[in-house]
Amino acid sequence: MKNAYSVDQPDFELSPLTGMTRKHYIDCARYVLERAFTHVKSFDQPIVFPTIPGSKTYPQPNDPDWRHRSNEWEALERTFTLAGPLMYVDPEISIRGIKLRDYYKRHLYNALTPGHANSLPLPEDLPDATYQFTCEFGGLTKTLLLLPDLWLSFSEKEKDEMAVTISKWAHHRTTQNNWRIFNICALTFLKKNGYCIDDDLLKSHLLWVASYHAGDGWYLEQTYNYYTISLFVVYCTIWARSFGDEHYPEIADVLEESFQELMKTYVNFFGKDGYINMWARSITYRLWISGGFPVSFMMKGGSPLDPGFARRLCSGSLLQFTGREDFFYNDIPSLGFYRPAEYVIQSYSCPASPFIMFLPLISLALPEDSPFWTAKENEGFWGKLGKGSQRSILSKPGIVLVNHGSTGTSEIISGKVYDDDHNYSKLVFNTHFPWEDYNPEGGTSQEYSFRSLDPRDVGGIDVNFYLTGKRVENAAATTYTTSQSILFNGVRNDVLYRQLIMRKPPYNGVGYIIDLAEITIPGGVIRVDRCRLAFEHEMTLGHYGLPHMNGSKAKVESFGDEKRKGLIASIPGRKVALIAYNGWDKLETLVETGRNAEADESTVVHAYRKRTAKNPAMELMISVMLHKTDNAAWTQEELSPLKDIKIMDVTPTRSVLGAEITRSSGKTHFIDFKDIDGYKSC
Repeated sequence: MKNAYSVDQPDFELSPLTGMTRKHYIDCARYVLERAFTHVKSFDQPIVFPTIPGSKTYPQPNDPDWRHRSNEWEALERTFTLAGPLMYVDPEISIRGIKLRDYYKRHLYNALTPGHANSLPLPEDLPDATYQFTCEFGGLTKTLLLLPDLWLSFSEKEKDEMAVTISKWAHHRTTQNNWRIFNICALTFLKKNGYCIDDDLLKSHLLWVASYHAGDGWYLEQTYNYYTISLFVVYCTIWARSFGDEHYPEIADVLEESFQELMKTYVNFFGKDGYINMWARSITYRLWISGGFPVSFMMKGGSPLDPGFARRLCSGSLLQFTGREDFFYNDIPSLGFYRPAEYVIQSYSCPASPFIMFLPLISLALPEDSPFWTAKENEGFWGKLGKGSQRSILSKPGIVLVNHGSTGTSEIISGKVYDDDHNYSKLVFNTHFPWEDYNPEGGTSQEYSFRSLDPRDVGGIDVNFYLTGKRVENAAATTYTTSQSILFNGVRNDVLYRQLIMRKPPYNGVGYIIDLAEITIPGGVIRVDRCRLAFEHEMTLGHYGLPHMNGSKAKVESFGDEKRKGLIASIPGRKVALIAYNGWDKLETLVETGRNAEADESTVVHAYRKRTAKNPAMELMISVMLHKTDNAAWTQEELSPLKDIKIMDVTPTRSVLGAEITRSSGKTHFIDFKDIDGYKSC
């Protein structure tokens, strides 16, 4: 028997693509919670999950007591993401013989009543700082704002006792950006239920949150990420409908307007089958961005999305994970993407953290006659895309979305990345080719990696190595490093321009720039990238990694002629091709260990170059990256996408080192880096 969720008695009349209906959402939620409750041996035992020895997650063995309490609180609150909607559907529901309503009432009361043996610490009992408790109070009160029945079942005395703890944390210090939303939800919950709050503080948080809107529906984070959808859109829409529309209508309208804007491209983040992309931080939360589908049906005037397409994508994202056996570890969602993977998690993660991924189950709060449930599944724009590819440009957050009709994959191209965090710094992220971890020996998947060969090792600030001649110790002299930031430079004449800063000023950032020019083609991209590394170096460019599923290695074959050299790597159902035309010395294959999200081993094909001149010339590095999601062979035409390349020292616009690229189809593209440094934004 498969040790994962499967759709029982699928309804292919209403849902011809997934078979999932409202009933199956309930079944899926119940299945996941049934497995989680294997860790609850009795009604009186708080739900808590085994910690991961040797992991960077919390709690660690020597952590203070409050970290362990936070771990328990997170398990209770985040499983409520599943339990709350299930109790809304069936107030009498039991899991493994335990009635959920009674269980969550008991343990929420114990956790929130000061003086109880299992009560949470109060802010004044801890050093003044920001704590995970605030985050979980935001999650809890968001669910209770949407589904208040459980709270209403407490006696007035019990409510008053619990409100003390909620209020303490609701009014406590928060941090910037999305965390203010947690305080907003907790303060609003108290106010809505008749408790006194600091109204000025609530308004202040609301104005701060609204101020973070950057455009195209996206909100400022350290680097733009899924938090815009999962917190700003989902949490704030619930806030607006339950409280904001009545008490803060102007702010609610401001938020609503931005959410409507985001919905214009929201579906483009998902693959044809509903797959979500392994992108940005908090990867263990996986499909929490799918919460945008049901919450869109809570927007004013109804959802701007096609309901049949919305449910198809939402259902597909649920099945992407819950239908896999390797997704579960210790009977709960693993700390990883598809399976446990240390490199994708953060220090603020604990074993219970992934349960927030089930935000899309707020769909069970929608009426049974909601179009989300009654519309027939359809493929939306994918049905019209054919074998072509389309691109959506979100210039304000610097995000480009690509949907490939030939492969059914969607890609995220990040354009405003502030540091060398590999959650963001890949050249592109693909729904069906999850990214691989950084390799200090080069060949990192979907990144330019370089190693300094400058005998001075230019790791020091300019004045040091220019004027003293002293070598500055720097790891970059022995290992490969990747970009420290990505800049967005806009789209001109259908060419996307970005820049990689391989070392930031004052560490000679001007001498460590790669100017990127990218042309989307069916199932891939043409790269015409200008190398402005001013010193001796080695460099690699990696393609998507291919996991060795069931221990089977990828098959690799080479091809080429006097104009190009290429490598193809294949596993069942997936393959990649890397074709180098200019600026590269050779193509290589690397077998990785412990860097892939799906398997212990993987294969990465990459291009390599070495430049030892003291003052290396600028060069155009021209390559094509293709991918497939089937076993069909590429045609010779597909593997010869470029008919002609004309490199120009000076372009007609008086820029330097550009190119005229003619594709096999006859279409011509001009690569022109004119004033690219003046267009940079981050």
